Amino acid sequence: MLPSHSPKQNRILAALPLEDYGRLFPYLEFTSMPLGQTIYEPDSSITHVYFPTTSTVVPLYGVENGSSVQLSIIGNEGLTGISSLLGGDSTPSGVVVQCAGSGYRVKVNTLKKEFDSGGKLQHLVLRFTQALMTQTAQNAVCNRHHNIEQQLCRFLLMSQDRLSSDEMQMTHEQIAIMLGVRRESVTQAALKLQMIGAIQYSRGHITVVDREELENTVCECYTVVNNEYDRLLWNEPASDPAGNPAKPETSEELWPVN
Repeated sequence: MLPSHSPKQNRILAALPLEDYGRLFPYLEFTSMPLGQTIYEPDSSITHVYFPTTSTVVPLYGVENGSSVQLSIIGNEGLTGISSLLGGDSTPSGVVVQCAGSGYRVKVNTLKKEFDSGGKLQHLVLRFTQALMTQTAQNAVCNRHHNIEQQLCRFLLMSQDRLSSDEMQMTHEQIAIMLGVRRESVTQAALKLQMIGAIQYSRGHITVVDREELENTVCECYTVVNNEYDRLLWNEPASDPAGNPAKPETSEELWPVN
């Protein structure tokens, strides 16, 4: 059983070999991540990489009229600030906390040294990056071609997956910003989902009551993204020290969370 706060609540950190994890552990700083906190300002220098554990964060892309939209969600399966590991010093998007919780952060220079060594961390980060690109692209398709109710279902399911909780603290206004739509549209969609018994909503608090109902309502985009995460991350076969393929590990073995 993990302690109440542990870096290994983040799946990338949990999947590192013991030796690699041991090198990073002294530099991992526990941090509270309150709702709405700005992790990175657009075009600002990245000083720390964040590994969410019980929180989720979203990159927000803005336009000149002040509107913004999120095209991905990052939780305990990933990390922020990938561009800093790939040669970039900043990110064009802002990154904010979508669901309050906690995580761990490490200075970019420390993590980049481990990343550049070409070990397991680099392997996991690159595969996570590819999965995140798929999520970003599919979410853009979803925002363009599917209705608000389907988009909201996708948003709630993906958030729940990364929180491992049925409860989320977020307002309709915040969800509207994330999806790039009017608040009234989110309110109407949430009311429909509440009427069919999928969720309960009260004062910025959303509880998923019937996940199966959400899955029945959501568009195919949710499955497309999940399949790519499964393929790239959660069902990846391991290798023995000599580099020979080993038997495929289960998602629980590869991404231990307890």
